[in-house]
Amino acid sequence: MPIKAILTDIEGTTSAVSFVFDVLFPYAARHLPDFVRQHADRADVAEQLAAVRQDKGEPGADLERVIAILLEWIAEDRKATPLKALQGMVWEQGYQAGQLKGHVYPDAVQALQRWHQEGFQLFVYSSGSIQAQKLIFGCSEAGDLSPLFSGYFDTTSGPKREVQSYQRISAAVGVAPGEILFLSDIVQELDAARDAGMATCGLAREGGELQGHVTVDSFARIEPSAF
Repeated sequence: MPIKAILTDIEGTTSAVSFVFDVLFPYAARHLPDFVRQHADRADVAEQLAAVRQDKGEPGADLERVIAILLEWIAEDRKATPLKALQGMVWEQGYQAGQLKGHVYPDAVQALQRWHQEGFQLFVYSSGSIQAQKLIFGCSEAGDLSPLFSGYFDTTSGPKREVQSYQRISAAVGVAPGEILFLSDIVQELDAARDAGMATCGLAREGGELQGHVTVDSFARIEPSAF
């Protein structure tokens, strides 16, 4: 069954993990408290603050307590949907102000452009919010890459290590699992995608092998038609 669509992770795959942990997370930690204080009454922000209270089981938490919870979650890299949404809002301001530029490996940029030209549908699946994904690619060091992509998926589709998440994505894009190639640097994610019926390719940029999966160290070594 020929590959029609490519679904890619971001951290460690298209982009350096260090960009997320050394640039984006510290930026959010510095700017999120004031952002929340200034925009707490904005509908989309208020919705996420309410979700933080619910997730933490503290419905009566005041604003400063919610901020403290968010900073705790940032420190422990918790995959909490309301945190990801609020981080995305903070990052959007940073990108718009020119303080942030999304990192995408040059080999990934070249391959994504080539695959798009060859007619493959391209999708993103990351634990970062859809908004954050769009910002990384839309405000990247290589320019606006967003026209290359047909859609984005985050944890609202389910955890990245669960088979059902990949089944949902397949149904959402209208492409059979066997016609989708999933790219990631995490073996448990690759396992889940494979168990959902997708083709898989692991990225190990420092070398090595992601057990049970074809593994490469660069997008330049990926030929979708070979899967």
